[in-house]
Amino acid sequence: MARLGLGLLLIGFGFKIAAVPFHMWAPDVYDGAPTPVTGLMATGVKAAAFVALMRLLLEAFPSMTSLWQPVIGILALVTMIVGNLVALSQRNIKRMLAYSSVAHAGYLLVAVWAGTRFGAGAVLLYLLAYGLTTVASFGLLASLGRDGERTVSNDDIAGLGTRRPWTALALSICMLSLLGFPGTFGFIGKWYILQAAVSRQQMILPVILVLTSVISAGYYLPVVMAMYMKPPRAESEFAAGSRFGRFAAAAVAVSVAAVILFGVWPSPAIDGGLRSGGTLSEAPAPLAAQE
Repeated sequence: MARLGLGLLLIGFGFKIAAVPFHMWAPDVYDGAPTPVTGLMATGVKAAAFVALMRLLLEAFPSMTSLWQPVIGILALVTMIVGNLVALSQRNIKRMLAYSSVAHAGYLLVAVWAGTRFGAGAVLLYLLAYGLTTVASFGLLASLGRDGERTVSNDDIAGLGTRRPWTALALSICMLSLLGFPGTFGFIGKWYILQAAVSRQQMILPVILVLTSVISAGYYLPVVMAMYMKPPRAESEFAAGSRFGRFAAAAVAVSVAAVILFGVWPSPAIDGGLRSGGTLSEAPAPLAAQE
């Protein structure tokens, strides 16, 4: 009965975090919901689900690691591959970010697989990096669309660097952070996920994480290229579209600034993440965490 209960819990959490093959609802819901709501779902809901999953596995099932660890490993592997490959074919930026969210769930599952306090800290650190970047990304998309509802494609943002340079710069930073480019908070988060897995002598998952991150350049970088390397489209309703409100602009600015700040000075975020991760389990931290 304990094994059956564990299996049902993993299925439920797999649906909640949009891990493959339980992810089919996420792209349609993310695409159809108002952009601010999508941003909340992609950050707050996902963060809560991962924290709950990590705490459940480390506190309630520490003696059944040999049962849940292979399942988490397979889910992480399939989620990283499918999420990134399907995202490559998306032309709608909002839907691309939905499949990107699926891929990031796979990255987080790699740290969950480790089953250590250091792995829990890596989960929290990456959730902070991903949350800040995703909130800013969807906020920027909401400012580009009409009342936050308009579909925005790469063709729509062609030449955005000329028309709205600050918006283009902020969106570029977000795309690079999601990619895991050095100098951004996303890179720091991915580095600690890799370290959590390697500290447990696991090599397959880190290699797949790196390879799929390289694949993700195929859909993040075209967004940046469209804004700076394509000629602006004729002035249209889109070019003169909605702008930020005062509070929305401040929230996005703070998020983007944090992505840069923690990318070059990550010590406070790392210390806080690892310290908080230690509260999720009484298991001893591996040597990598002490270093």
